[in-house]
Amino acid sequence: MFAARLAAFGAVVCLLGPASPARADRIENGVAVFSALDKVTARISKFEVELNKTVEFGALRVTPRSCYSRPPTEEPKTTTFVEVDETQLDGTEKRIFTGWMFAESPGIYGLEHPTYDVWLTDCEKPRRSVAEKKPAPAEAPSEGNDAATAEAPAPAGDSDLPPEFRRRVRR
Repeated sequence: MFAARLAAFGAVVCLLGPASPARADRIENGVAVFSALDKVTARISKFEVELNKTVEFGALRVTPRSCYSRPPTEEPKTTTFVEVDETQLDGTEKRIFTGWMFAESPGIYGLEHPTYDVWLTDCEKPRRSVAEKKPAPAEAPSEGNDAATAEAPAPAGDSDLPPEFRRRVRR
């Protein structure tokens, strides 16, 4: 009897979810901070790179495209999307890494090269948080009843939220 009640309570909790969803707005930053290891000289360097700018480290060219972090009150999660090119011996460049790096897991998501290692350590110079962005203005509906361009109605539970927090579904 007790086990059945406990199972029913667990099912209700799973269906309802947490009382208030956690919302951690990510912060857009203008500078990505990397650390790099030259395995030949055992030199560790720290360098800052502005977004969409390129910095050379040995034969590598590092170009961050975006850099996000969270407010200090939240669990840390610092990420950057980065492209790394290597200058070959014949002078050509070869892309050796394109993807996300996570500062909290440098051993998993960093660049491991036979001569160099590069990993993200931080993001600096915040631009704005995602919550500060203005919502896009709603488009005027066309004269015809085009179901492909019509927006789905907001879910019933979201009516008390401000427009920037409502989820929009396009079909």
